[in-house]
This record gives sequence, structure tokens and C-alpha cells, in this order.
Amino acid sequence: MDKWIALVRLKLRELRLTQEKLAERVGASQGGVGHWLNKRREPDLETMNKVLKALGLEHLEVALVVRERNENVDDAANEHIFDLTSAFRYPVRDWALAEQVSEPSAHSIYQSGMIFEVTDHYAKGAAFWLQVTGDAMTAPVGISVAQGMMILVDPDIEAEPGKMVIARIPGVKEATFRQLIEESGQLYLKPLNPTYPKTIFDQDCRIIGVVVQATYKF
Repeated sequence: MDKWIALVRLKLRELRLTQEKLAERVGASQGGVGHWLNKRREPDLETMNKVLKALGLEHLEVALVVRERNENVDDAANEHIFDLTSAFRYPVRDWALAEQVSEPSAHSIYQSGMIFEVTDHYAKGAAFWLQVTGDAMTAPVGISVAQGMMILVDPDIEAEPGKMVIARIPGVKEATFRQLIEESGQLYLKPLNPTYPKTIFDQDCRIIGVVVQATYKF
């Protein structure tokens, strides 16, 4: 709930919207919006998601997270705790279509039947998930992103040397996952697996987005 409130307040400031204007968009009273943002009342899930949509955050959602109660506590075992948590969902994309999500019309390509994954990470832009294929980013030591892991890509984060990025390389059909590095003033796309060669990042290459999170998907 705290994350949702913080996000709504942030977007109101960014959009220069008043609580009164937000209330008009969601069909509520100004007083009701004030109660939600000051934690005097707790809106239901439908209302929380309606607020996000009204603020242009269609790619996010508030989810009801259910976790098992610890059997060591005094309450009866096997009961559930229902914990209202701010969670953000982003679509899972195909590698060949990854760059489409970074286009201005990103929201228009969200179609029925699309798969979404939920995370607690609030992305700056219209982020999306990709499932890692191959072992080019599997390292023998240190940071390693193995095949099968899900990576969250944010197109609105600035790509700086050292960041993991998704890039478009001329002549390569699908997007490429590499670490952006700089050596002697030249940028390269470097695999974490030392058996793969690094690629020069020149003016014909393009960054699609920066990888901000990696998780295993079982």
C-alpha cells in the first residue's frame, strides 16, 4: 500500500494533477482520494488499478499476494496471510520483437492473451521481460545470467558502460543481450562468457533498453 501511495503521489507531481482532477478521472470524490493517499481508508484492488490507469500506468497493476503462514507461529498451520502489496506487471516479449516495446506506441501493442510477469520493481519506462536463451551471459565467476532466467528491460534508463543492455546489432535478426563496456574510448558489447567474442558498439548499433533485474523462472 505504501508503494502504491508513493507512486500515485509521484505521478500526480509529474503530471501536475490535483487530487480533484484524479478524482474526476476515476469517478470518486476528492475527499475519497485524499483518504486513500493519507492511509485513512484502503481502496480495493479494482480502484487501485483504476487509479494507475488514470495516471497513464496501464502497464502496471496492484496484485494481491498470498503467502503461506509460517508453521512455527502460534496461529493454526496451513492458514494463509493475505498481504496487499504493490506489484508491477510487465509483458513477456519475444526477442525478435523486443525493440517494439521501446516505441512511443508501446501500450498499443499490449494485446489480449499476452503473458505478464509481476515484480516489485517500478520501472521508469514501458518495461518488458525477456527469457534468456543461450549461454553467452553465463560467467564462470561473478555475475552470471544463465539460460532460462527472466530479465526485466527498461527502455527509459540511460545505458552507461558497465550496464547490462539489450541492443540491436545490424545484420542480427534478434536483439542481443550483452554488457556495455568501454575500452580506450571505444564502446563494446561484451558477453559474460569468455568463450564468446565481444562486439564493437558503433553508430549502427542501437540500445533497446537496460536490464534492471534477473530472476529464475521455474
